[in-house]
This record gives sequence, structure tokens and C-alpha cells, in this order.
Amino acid sequence: MPISLAADDFQLFDLPKQFELNRDTLDQRWKALQRQVHPDQFAAQGAADKRLAMQWSVRVNEAYQRLKNPLKRASYLCELHGVAVNAEDNTNMPPAFLMQQMQWRENLDEADDLPSIEALLSDITLAKDQAYARCSDCIDHQMNWTQAVQEVRALMFLERFEKDIHHRLERLEDA
Repeated sequence: MPISLAADDFQLFDLPKQFELNRDTLDQRWKALQRQVHPDQFAAQGAADKRLAMQWSVRVNEAYQRLKNPLKRASYLCELHGVAVNAEDNTNMPPAFLMQQMQWRENLDEADDLPSIEALLSDITLAKDQAYARCSDCIDHQMNWTQAVQEVRALMFLERFEKDIHHRLERLEDA
């Protein structure tokens, strides 16, 4: 196998180290790598070859999961460039974003009908799209890893908050 287990995900998939990826290309490379390293290909081999195939298969699947998810991919790119997201330790966000978070939370708490919740979901979807566009620009064009990390943290909030909205919608539909 030509690539080391220690290769980064982009090297493993022979893709450029950038945020914007062609999903079809990623999927095709994943399938090709899986055909090459799947443990079933090594069923007649010895125990060491089977273990190595299992390691490769796990490595390829982990890399694929990271690269196909835009938020995980952005975080990974920041870390590759020496700027860790540290979301659990570093909650420092711009004051305007913190105020917006509080407003969205209040809006969700006060929303008691389907149109209000759907309007909030629409706002969050737009905010996510804009944050992903800023993140892409920070990574692929500006190479501003510090700002990219801020966008990743904002996206983490937006993703969690979107799930909260969907849970609220489910409860409203069940009522």
C-alpha cells in the first residue's frame, strides 16, 4: 500500500488540502480505497496481513467520515495548520455572535407555533450557509486559520441549535 497510515486524510485520498471538495470525487476515492484495503481482500492471508488490512480499513473510514462532513473537515484543516479549535476549552466568541445566540435562544423559548419555529429554522439555515461561506473563504482563500477557527466554533453552535429546533418541531408535531 503506497500511503502510510500516518498520512493526513487529504494525502490518503489524494485530494488538495482545502475546504471545498468535490463530493463525488471523495466518494469515488473512498470506494476505490475500500476495495483495495477491505479485510475481505485478505481473508486467505496470514493474521498479520489481516490485522494490517483492518487498520487500513478503519483508517480509510475515519478519514472519509472526517472529509465528507464540512464542519469536521474545517476543524481538521485548522488543526493541520496548527490552530486547534479547542471548542471544549475555548468558548471565546465575538460579543455580537454571543448576543445573537441569546436572541435565537429566546426566540426558540418563546416560539409556540409551527410558523414561528419554521421561521427560526430558516434564519439558522441562512446563518449556517453564510458561516460556511466565510469558513471556506478563510481556509481556501485567506488562509486565515484563526478566523477559520472562529467560524468553526460558530458553526458548532449553529449545528447544535439547529438540532434543538428540530427537537422542538418534533415535540410540537407530537402534541
